[in-house]
Amino acid sequence: MEESNGTSEKVTLTDDDWKKKLTPEQYRVCREKGTERAFSGSYWNSKAEGAYACVACGNDLFSSETKFDSGTGWPSFWAPISDVSVRTEEDRSLFTTRTEVLCSKCDSHLGHVFKDGPEPTHLRYCINSVALDQRGEGEGEK
Repeated sequence: MEESNGTSEKVTLTDDDWKKKLTPEQYRVCREKGTERAFSGSYWNSKAEGAYACVACGNDLFSSETKFDSGTGWPSFWAPISDVSVRTEEDRSLFTTRTEVLCSKCDSHLGHVFKDGPEPTHLRYCINSVALDQRGEGEGEK
């Protein structure tokens, strides 16, 4: 599957390697499907322009052009940066059914998508700040 950054290579690491690469909080959210507290992340209120990439693998995920203030305390976007940058799957944890959003390149948990967003998609990708690495305009994959 081709990714938004032009590579089709899947990133697969052992749990030990992920623990070495990520901070404990990044590991908890990205690899153990955790959630950061609302209004605690570094990007929930950010107005910086640029791309938001996966903190685990560098895959470009979202653009500041689709970011909006949802009032939820997490960064929210009405669309991913491309059709192949993220993937979704059903999440039946916490006694409810939601749609989980994952990085298509490394399968890191990013957050969830809901059908209560603004036009034109009416979607709200509610993403954990700790799963993201914001890059200003013109900065490429690290």
